[in-house]
Order: sequence, then structure tokens, then C-alpha cells
Amino acid sequence: MATKEHCAELARQLRVVMGVGREVGRALPPETPPSTVAVLTVLGRYGEMRMSRLAEYLDIDISVTSRHVAYLAERGWIDRTPDALDKRSRLLRLNPHGEKVLAASSDRAAEVLAAHLSDWSDDDVDLLSGLLDRLRLSFGDCRPKAHAPHARTAHAAHPATTAGTGTAHTPRTHAN
Repeated sequence: MATKEHCAELARQLRVVMGVGREVGRALPPETPPSTVAVLTVLGRYGEMRMSRLAEYLDIDISVTSRHVAYLAERGWIDRTPDALDKRSRLLRLNPHGEKVLAASSDRAAEVLAAHLSDWSDDDVDLLSGLLDRLRLSFGDCRPKAHAPHARTAHAAHPATTAGTGTAHTPRTHAN
């Protein structure tokens, strides 16, 4: 079991890692800030969903989610279609143009990281990635309980699925 001292050092390092994430975000093109990339990433990873589900995945208020969705729709990066189960709702889907934007943003982030990690081996990068994923899994769903998927009945009727598998997926934290 990790000691309190080791965990204190880890907490300090995690604050530094958040700064690294902000630096990577600053390198993205102005039209694709990190918040936009986060929305595109969720839609790319989990597929078509309602705005309420997207807000849960992003762990942000529905009004903020609505602004992000409007921004993406104005640029033609997502499609909004009526939900056959609830005509008042719309389903959001990343379209081919949005997929290209997401791929370009992901490539840019990878370029920035590669430039800063040029003296790292692939094994070291893989080790860090694996450890960060393990850390995320150790924490599970860190969102406030009011946002937990089981707290709302609508989710059971319309779960997000992993694209192509049909497997229900619990939303993850911001690290998605």
C-alpha cells in the first residue's frame, strides 16, 4: 500500500500533469479548443447520443453542453437528428467532417507531445499511459453522485454504447 508521503508526491505531480494538458491544449488550433476536442472525442468514442448523455460524459451543465453542440453544428462537424424514441430530443452524431477535425486535433496533440518527449522511448510512453489509465480506473467514476448514470431513469432506457459492440458503457471522467 502506498504511503501518505508517496501519495503527496503523486498529488504534486498530478498538478504538473494538468499543466502539461493545458500546454497541449494551447497548441491546438483556435477553432478547436480543448473543450471542443473533448466533445468531439466523446461523440467519436461512444457514438450517437442525446445531449443529456453528452453532458454527463463531459460532466458539465446542459446549458454549457448546448453551447458546445451549437458551436460544433455551426461548423458542420456534427449532425443533429430527431430521436425516434422522443421527438422532443435530438440525437447527436459526429459526421465525417467532424471525424477529420478530431483526427487533425489528435494528431496536433500527439505532435506536441512527441516534440516534448523526443528523448523518451516508446516503452516509457507506454508505461506512463498504462499507469495513468490504471490510476483512472482506480478512481472509477469521479463525478458527483447526482450525475451518476444510475441516478436517472432515462439512462437505462437509452444507454450509450461502445461503437459497434452494443455494450453499455459507464461515462468516464474528464480524462476520456
